Amino acid sequence: MSNKVNKSAQRVLKSAVLTTLKMVAASTLLASASLSAFAQECLSDGLETTPNDNFEAVTTSTLLDTTTDLVWRRCSEGQTWDGSTCSGEAVKYTWQQALQLAQQASNEDLLGWRLPNVKELATLTERDCVRPAINSSLFPATPPDDFWTSTPSADDPDRAWVVAFFNASHSIKEKDRFIYVRLVRTYTNE
Repeated sequence: MSNKVNKSAQRVLKSAVLTTLKMVAASTLLASASLSAFAQECLSDGLETTPNDNFEAVTTSTLLDTTTDLVWRRCSEGQTWDGSTCSGEAVKYTWQQALQLAQQASNEDLLGWRLPNVKELATLTERDCVRPAINSSLFPATPPDDFWTSTPSADDPDRAWVVAFFNASHSIKEKDRFIYVRLVRTYTNE
């Protein structure tokens, strides 16, 4: 009897292990498919709207857009530049928190960091690419999602403009929503 129970238990255990292995394999395939499904896609024959030549390094973690005289942080807020990419997780903020974050950054180094207005942030979009719609060699690991601007809605005091780095579109969102932030400042010969 004990021998039958052991063999039966071994079959159940073997079946459970196989089921677990199948689930792990399926999860791995699904995860890799999800990652590739959200990889940046760019037109191969399109005209770049934010070519590398338009940018110069100001510091290792900031770039000057020579066409606008705006200095951009390479990383979204919450991420840090490690010399080759933006590491860590980008953090989402409400609109009021984003304005306060910009003020705090400006107070720390006295360089005038601020939340960009909708026209300024739109200049950073790469309209030949989606997911994210940005020059990812200069601004790596940018979430393909909305980013706050300082531009409030003219029609609704509870909303402000965002730029979507999913597809380079613009829209207005409620100010209490949590949305990504990238800071900017005007270039000065420091």
